[in-house]
Amino acid sequence: MSSWDLQGKTAVVCGASQGIGYATAKLLAERGARVIALARNEEKLKSLLQSLPKGSHKYFVVDLADTDGLKKILPELSKEKVQILVNNSGGPKGGPLLEASVEEFETPVKAHLVAAHLLVQTVVPAMKAANYGRIVNIISTSVKNPIPGLGVSNTVRGAMASWSKTLAGELAPFGITVNNMLPGYIRTGRIESLMGAAAEKSQSTVDQIEEQWVKTIPAGRIGDPIEAAEGIAFLVSPAASYINGINLPVDGGRTPSL
Repeated sequence: MSSWDLQGKTAVVCGASQGIGYATAKLLAERGARVIALARNEEKLKSLLQSLPKGSHKYFVVDLADTDGLKKILPELSKEKVQILVNNSGGPKGGPLLEASVEEFETPVKAHLVAAHLLVQTVVPAMKAANYGRIVNIISTSVKNPIPGLGVSNTVRGAMASWSKTLAGELAPFGITVNNMLPGYIRTGRIESLMGAAAEKSQSTVDQIEEQWVKTIPAGRIGDPIEAAEGIAFLVSPAASYINGINLPVDGGRTPSL
């Protein structure tokens, strides 16, 4: 059996209806995992499942920021014997941190930190029983270098990174790893939205903004969601058994720090 093989593993993938979550769900299924997809859009989830290799995949329609709604599906998830959890949720709107209202923190904290915590508490018992667990959080390169104009996002992502590092130490004795994948500029709806906002603010075109952003990337291009998914697929595989508590940037070399 290949050290990349995920046969016999059950993976929960959040935000699976589009972007990096969608690419990750497809790749994990292709590697043999049984996928449980979570997202808000049922039609997109149905389309995802139809595109996956044959298997007993399933989905749950849930808004991760809706704590009560998420809690309703947790009893079902606890029965699934999950070995892989990919935490992923859309980022909050941009803007200077000083201008953010206190209320602007509430939804992203729920969608990221609270949702991830509830999911981890739900799936860890099965991971301990299997002596195999992989938890990967899709956050942002801002945990290494805060991104100007994304004040609330920088704050919440930083909290997620510290939460993750703490869990990595607590869960390692049980054969469970906890790591973060930090996407840079990846061609997703999120990046298109940020480009649009930047274009409007600077009274330029989206193409001009993209050209400016690409100049900051040593690889010279915007990444593809599958490239981010490949990093996640490695971290959840048996091959990554001794990699724990790390931040993996997938950004074409853009992050300036080590």
